[in-house]
Amino acid sequence: MSKKVLVLGGSFGGLTAALEVKRRLGAKVEVTVISKDDNFVFLPSLPWLVTGQRQAAALTIPISAILTARHIHFVHGTAMAIDPTAQRVTTASSGHDYDYLVIATGPHLACEEIPGLGPDQGHTHCIFTLGHARKSREAWQKLLASPGPLVLGSTQKASCFGPYYELAFELDHQLRKRRMRHKVPITYLTSEPYLGHMGIDGLGTSRRFMEDEFARRDIKAVVNQGVQAVEPDKIQLTDQNSLPFQLALLAPPFKGVDGVAALGNDRGFITVDEYYRHRQHANIYAVGVAVAMAPRQPTPVPTGVPKTGYMTVQMAQSAAFNIAADINNSEPLATEDISILCLLDMGGTGTLMHADPLLPPRQKSVLRKGRWVPWAKAGLERYLLWKMRHGLSRLP
Repeated sequence: MSKKVLVLGGSFGGLTAALEVKRRLGAKVEVTVISKDDNFVFLPSLPWLVTGQRQAAALTIPISAILTARHIHFVHGTAMAIDPTAQRVTTASSGHDYDYLVIATGPHLACEEIPGLGPDQGHTHCIFTLGHARKSREAWQKLLASPGPLVLGSTQKASCFGPYYELAFELDHQLRKRRMRHKVPITYLTSEPYLGHMGIDGLGTSRRFMEDEFARRDIKAVVNQGVQAVEPDKIQLTDQNSLPFQLALLAPPFKGVDGVAALGNDRGFITVDEYYRHRQHANIYAVGVAVAMAPRQPTPVPTGVPKTGYMTVQMAQSAAFNIAADINNSEPLATEDISILCLLDMGGTGTLMHADPLLPPRQKSVLRKGRWVPWAKAGLERYLLWKMRHGLSRLP
């Protein structure tokens, strides 16, 4: 009798885990994916959607089209609760039993933790979903029509910094192309203790690199700072100062999503072992943003450790390998420290960042700037979208 593998999430982690389990086990497993989104979105390119360099249709693929060809079931819905004893997940309309569960649900964007934050109930924008990126695009167009102060960055307990560095550089570049930069003061506000920290204690010379780039582009930095509240035209900081804005793009605090938070820590993230298994429930795995990862040392203003798409794919492949090993009665494989690869478009140029492992001390650390980086990022975008469209789960 085939085993039931249930995957929660339809982005990099969930789809990679589902495709890889099916690839390894074939008819031995019945794989089902539950996702609140019915499209896979190539999230790393959402900054380009804001600037108009990409359209939404070019970055999205229907999840059902990806999975059906691989004989994987798709349920468009949201996991409301997990019963690890009964081995059952419930959605608003149905229940689903499992022998193995993979949690790849991504973050809950906890805008409610800061009054006035967020594009839905507040006064700021962000780019972690396609819908939010579209709203950010509209807000950017309004700023071009009526210039004023621009604030970008990350609030306390955010754990994804790269896209906002990218936006700071790209929007600076776009304003200069339009000969409008002098009309739009740019401030980079962040919970990081210094520029280039990125939740990973920096990467090589990233601190000096970012400080020099910000100085060269006349971008003001406000670091090691939290957000108390957001008003329609200004951000109140925890040190009682404030920042005026015409447009604010801020990464909100991250938490685990409601449906899985009960299995996690105080922020709802899942603590896993070296096999990406839940520490109390060996048939439950977690990958990507859903995983609890502690920084090497606490920062004065709390920051989270980022989990990029590249990292998430590595985690998902490891989890899939170990599910297959358990079903085949073979030895699981402990995952060595995962690495990070980031291609950062800086508007006309860019930077490649690579760290192995993610947190220091590192075996290898690379930071390279060049005009070829945006082209490499565009090539990687095309490759990964092609790979996902054809239901392929392996990295190159």
